[in-house]
Amino acid sequence: MRLFSVFIFLLSGFFNNVLAQEQNIKDIDSLYKEDQFYAGTTYNVLGKQPTDVSQSGFSLGFHLGYIKDIPINKRRNIALGLGLGYSANSFNQNIRINKVNDVVTYTLLEDSDSYSKNKFSSHLIEVPFEFRWRTSTPTEYSFWRIYTGFKVGYMLTHSAKYKGDLGNIKFTDIEDFNDFQYGLTLNVGYNTWNLHLYYGLNPIFSEDAIMNDENLDMNAIKIGLMFYFL
Repeated sequence: MRLFSVFIFLLSGFFNNVLAQEQNIKDIDSLYKEDQFYAGTTYNVLGKQPTDVSQSGFSLGFHLGYIKDIPINKRRNIALGLGLGYSANSFNQNIRINKVNDVVTYTLLEDSDSYSKNKFSSHLIEVPFEFRWRTSTPTEYSFWRIYTGFKVGYMLTHSAKYKGDLGNIKFTDIEDFNDFQYGLTLNVGYNTWNLHLYYGLNPIFSEDAIMNDENLDMNAIKIGLMFYFL
């Protein structure tokens, strides 16, 4: 009888422990979210380049922000993401931007030896929206992810810099930049390393930006790495 009582006591302890673990898993699962902070760097490319326009050197982008992860299924491996971020981008190329008496002009720099720097830069506040699929679990922190989405950015500041035979020139008040930039995004990877792609759906410049009777309707294409954190 005494052995039976000990057996019942041990068995009840075992089930209580199992139930406690299940409850703990449920508690963890109820709070399970992923990838709410991000930071990344990209190589920036100009799409739809006009004739004879080319890029040189490294055109870099730096991106960081917060995305609210919103799981939409019971397993919580499918989610929506809505966030707020900051992006700084530069594009080294051979279009000299000049401004005289409030008139902006665009000239092709044909001799690369005549200048050492020629670029335009921008700083944006961005709102990313993502549809998220991943292989994560409440206790698994290394997993595959595919995040597709859409990003809208508002240009806070922009500038054009030239350094060469004509001197050091910088402009920060060029009205021809489109204040709003938007495009498609894709993030694919495993654990820490994630390939990031951005394809701009609208031009960097407005329709008023014309060089040699050709509209500068170039868009931004960004290729790089994105890192996610809880």
